[in-house]
Amino acid sequence: MSFTLAIVGRPNVGKSTLFNRLVGKKLALVDDQPGVTRDLREGPARLGDLRFTVIDTAGLEEATDESLQGRMRRLTERAVEMADVCLFMYDARTGIMPADEVFADILRKKNANVILAANKSEGKAADAGVIEGFNLGLGEPIRLSAEHGEGLGEMYDVLMPLSDAFEERAAADAPETDVDVDDDDEDGPRIPTKAKPLQIAVVGRPNAGKSTLINQILGEDRLLTGPEAGITRDAISVQMEWTNGETSVPVRIFDTAGMRKRAKVQEKLEKLSVSDGLRAVKFAEVVVVLLDVEIPFEQQDLRIADLAEREGRAVVLAVNKWDVEAEKQAKLKELKEEFTRLLPQLKGAPLVTVSAKTGRGIDRLQEAILRAHEVWNRRVTTANLNRWLMGMTEAHPPPAPGGRRIKMRYATQVKTRPPGFVVMCSHPDMLPESYSRYLVNGLRLDFDMPGTPIRLHFRSQADKNPYKNNTKSTPSRLRKHLGKAPADQKKRFRGNS
Repeated sequence: MSFTLAIVGRPNVGKSTLFNRLVGKKLALVDDQPGVTRDLREGPARLGDLRFTVIDTAGLEEATDESLQGRMRRLTERAVEMADVCLFMYDARTGIMPADEVFADILRKKNANVILAANKSEGKAADAGVIEGFNLGLGEPIRLSAEHGEGLGEMYDVLMPLSDAFEERAAADAPETDVDVDDDDEDGPRIPTKAKPLQIAVVGRPNAGKSTLINQILGEDRLLTGPEAGITRDAISVQMEWTNGETSVPVRIFDTAGMRKRAKVQEKLEKLSVSDGLRAVKFAEVVVVLLDVEIPFEQQDLRIADLAEREGRAVVLAVNKWDVEAEKQAKLKELKEEFTRLLPQLKGAPLVTVSAKTGRGIDRLQEAILRAHEVWNRRVTTANLNRWLMGMTEAHPPPAPGGRRIKMRYATQVKTRPPGFVVMCSHPDMLPESYSRYLVNGLRLDFDMPGTPIRLHFRSQADKNPYKNNTKSTPSRLRKHLGKAPADQKKRFRGNS
């Protein structure tokens, strides 16, 4: 999905009808009565060869209070801010209404890419309404009939160049992950540059202090903060340079909205924020999971850390609000024990205590992030790997399920960012998970790769014996015997066989 398209407009202009046509299913309710859609509905859309995410929104109302219509309007405006492209629909049969002019002004301020569409524009009766659309100052309106599928070709022509631009942006922002390596490669870790900075996402539950921490790192109040939970609503990125000794490291830091348990994500607005935070994790190389020292390692903290590990990102755990902790030594010991017990898949990952309010521990956090990025890029030669594998199998031989010993033949590194290894062995499907964990822990310890995700795969080496399972071929001993025998003995032997 290269971009997100939000369909907005007054109630009953045909937004849900177009949404259903783009996703190819009747996911949204459609009725002649206005105001049927009250929530945001998201789905994968297809238009020709374009693939994107489409959002059906509630009808824009002029209410701004705490009524249902006011809350629906705020939700729709939020979707407009977060979407890459906004399709503003109006009814060509009724023409431009005063509310359309108000909402057109709002859209110009909240979204840079606004497409105007005159729906229900089939037939000459809609010509006047289509021409009225020019008065909104949003360019030439597309003549659409969402119900009959007319005008989708024109919509494709407008979306195509935007899609190309968003794909280029995504390619520029996306980190290099799962990079293929072999022994002939001489390059080490990728050095961050201004064009490709080290990308860091700060994630955690609401009110853990993410925005305050980033402001402390930046040395200025760039991001809005406060005592209320959930002030940050979307992923915001800021760029700066870190001084590391005599060198300077360009970094891009993503501040994300707080992620709560799914049952507590009651506001649709917050659901959008959580999905935005998850996207930020995928665009990061190092993920900083920020914990609150008063309530660390809640279920959602564990899920966030596990998500980052499953995405193959380097992980650093930072415990915030350390300045208010009275029993620091006892608390630190407790945190390390809980970390080891609850997140064994991140064994050895950095655990740093910080105070976003006072700035204490920021230097240690910076060092931990750079160290985690270095380990995430770690390379191990095949020769060293095979010496290591021999020692590991001698110390703890593989099991023999069914009486057949599993033989470890050789190992090699095939990926980095994160490190990925392949071990060639016999009967890989019979190897227990416990032995795989034994080897992964050995890799972490012996090659200094604490905390980083490690991908270890086992494969069988195809047997190159051409006579294996070939019952028609003559055994080698008989072939050798027949080669020395007279011709009449060969015929006699073959006849008796």
